[in-house]
Amino acid sequence: MAKKTATVFFCQECGHESSKWMGQCPACRKWNTFVEEKVNVTASGMGGTAKTAAFKEAAKPVGISAISMREDERMCTGIAELDRVLGGGIMHGSLTLVGGDPGIGKSTLLLQVCRMLSNAGRKVLYISGEESLKQIKLRAMRIGEFQKDMLLLCETNLTLVEEAIRHAQPDAVIIDSIQTMYQESVSSAPGSVSQVREATNIFLQLAKGMGTSIFIVGHVTKEGTVAGPRVLEHMVDTVLYFEGDRYASYRILRGVKNRFGSTNEIGVFEMRKEGLVEVQNPSEYMLSGKPVGASGSVVVCSVEGTRPILIEIQALVCRTNFGIPRRQTTGTDFNRVNLLMAVLEKRLGLQIGDCDAYVNIAGGMKINEPAIDLGLIMAIVSSFKNRAIDEKMLVFGEVGLSGEVRAVAMAQQRLQEAKKLGYETVVMPRVNIEGMDKINDIKVIGVGGISEAIDLI
Repeated sequence: MAKKTATVFFCQECGHESSKWMGQCPACRKWNTFVEEKVNVTASGMGGTAKTAAFKEAAKPVGISAISMREDERMCTGIAELDRVLGGGIMHGSLTLVGGDPGIGKSTLLLQVCRMLSNAGRKVLYISGEESLKQIKLRAMRIGEFQKDMLLLCETNLTLVEEAIRHAQPDAVIIDSIQTMYQESVSSAPGSVSQVREATNIFLQLAKGMGTSIFIVGHVTKEGTVAGPRVLEHMVDTVLYFEGDRYASYRILRGVKNRFGSTNEIGVFEMRKEGLVEVQNPSEYMLSGKPVGASGSVVVCSVEGTRPILIEIQALVCRTNFGIPRRQTTGTDFNRVNLLMAVLEKRLGLQIGDCDAYVNIAGGMKINEPAIDLGLIMAIVSSFKNRAIDEKMLVFGEVGLSGEVRAVAMAQQRLQEAKKLGYETVVMPRVNIEGMDKINDIKVIGVGGISEAIDLI
């Protein structure tokens, strides 16, 4: 079979292929995303046609009632926070992508998963293209003792990696990382669009064909997305992102795509010298170090999946020294804060249009749920008037453009979380109070507008 080299252009966002460069991708409508790559094209002639015909003859539809299910469709990792994000455990034959900033803890978490699975009697294969065998052993000794052997392989050639997986027949495979793998038949460099797409396609076929669960580690770009073609996230079953400051101890694992579970769940970890440790009570962890008697500080309750989490919102409002006021947010939507400040100025007559405003979600969380609107409002007003909010007060509720406080979901669970952490007063939407079970030792104040909530400061 003759081979020839051809020049093609790939879109880095969606993987769309074109024979010439284009300013805008016709598939995803993004600008300046095409990159040039050289690929090998094989002229197969009649052989390829015969092979395709044989495949079509072998592939036959199967009735859904004839498909058998295994009793243990999921493997529990022994890490409750990870199992929560995955939807109950690792699905057999699934392909999971784990992304995050360098040094955030991706390899550490997956090595801990290997330890738990191998100690439970599962066969695990860890394939690294970035570390040597001694380096992996050194990290493994820091994490803990391995009671049973775990298979290790340092290789980047996809052909050899595929042969090793088929020969070992493991229950789970870790690929660290997808950007280091290369296929000899593809002439482009490792980490390029075509190499990443080819590698992911091979691992997808191995996972579905052998029933092996495969985790692949993906590096991220400066924008925070996985490097390589956007089609990579479409091919895998689950996409997990590690969030948090690499210089802080906390880590947040968030599922942004999950074919076998919810995408709203998060897992909270703390980085220690022995590895990542689960945080059993995220609310208490996020509120540690909260200032006492300081203005502009309020505690809100947000819901991530099925878990209510108490978070501190901090606001600092002061007169500007420049012609244009400065606004800055950390952990929440910048435009949402501007909208709420406009509501305060229009509906309550507060002259904050010429003030600098800084809003921070303490603990490094990223929250965009509308239920924290009322907390943002009260924190801004508290800082503007320099009046502290009661330390035992919890706030939640969505705020509309007319200044009304609208209902939120899972209000009962938010109240129960507030009581568990010792809060005595809860300010919430009045419409949510009807039909709720009364909770002892906690005072519930229902408000219908922001003016009623501001009067409590």
